[in-house]
Amino acid sequence: MTGQPILVEVVRNGFVESVHHGCLVVTAPDGSVQFSAGDVTSPFFPRSANKPLQGVGMLRAGLGYDGADLALGCASHSGETGHLERVAAMLSAAGLDPTALACPAELPIGEDARRAADEPRKITMNCSGKHAAMLATCVANGWKTDGYQLPDHPLQVQLAKTVEELTGESIAAVGVDGCSAPLFAFSPTGLARSFGRLAQADPGTDERRVADAMRAHPWLVAGTGREDTRLMQAVPGLLSKSGAEGVLAFTLGDGTACAIKIADGNKRALAPLAMAVLARLGIEAPEELADLVHPPVLGGGQPVGELRVSWSAP
Repeated sequence: MTGQPILVEVVRNGFVESVHHGCLVVTAPDGSVQFSAGDVTSPFFPRSANKPLQGVGMLRAGLGYDGADLALGCASHSGETGHLERVAAMLSAAGLDPTALACPAELPIGEDARRAADEPRKITMNCSGKHAAMLATCVANGWKTDGYQLPDHPLQVQLAKTVEELTGESIAAVGVDGCSAPLFAFSPTGLARSFGRLAQADPGTDERRVADAMRAHPWLVAGTGREDTRLMQAVPGLLSKSGAEGVLAFTLGDGTACAIKIADGNKRALAPLAMAVLARLGIEAPEELADLVHPPVLGGGQPVGELRVSWSAP
């Protein structure tokens, strides 16, 4: 991530206070690069932006989810009551309970849910839906559930194979994500192309099932007030998934797709960049997303500046 261009400036009272370096790439429906900024060919960790790809892999391995359960299996949920009840139901349907989850106990990432939580729990960890889906996939195949998060488990071998197929790249490195599951490194360009493939897939295919489920249930994918949820609710046909450390991928219904990585990992730069890319693609910001175009910088509780996109597409 060193040497990446400045994409977003933080402006306070007309003075540039901070800057966010990073890279972004937009791929056309045929997978060719339409435009880009920075190094978009070196591998990086996409964090939770890879969950839709993992979802496809689980379907290919025999997971029987569709609709809401599949959306939550690809989610970074806020830990709101509806999220937790459905995760519990997913586990129960597989004959399991939250103790089977390999993700760590954490407080919810949703602000209201975090304030209401008594203590960190595995089920309130934002990746618990994905882990419930992973466990259900193991049960469907008769695979052991102990150690399902380890890279050599049959489940993870299948997911790695699917990620390589959808991105069109070999996995450059394997790490451990915050939720304990394997994390695969590939390029931002590969991430964008994979999202475009999900959107363009024929109805009924595993790729399209994931895209359709997430777009039909945007609240389950993130939660109240979260950017992924808001983007999918406001822009018809858009599929969006963010990840930790400043990662965002989205695709339009025609397969035009974008991947963004902020070098310093700060997610606040993602929303204005996403809106700038959408504008470059001819999609005007809906009124309900106007606050994402120039997020305010506050002083004394009042707006005194804004986040300003410094990148401009050719």
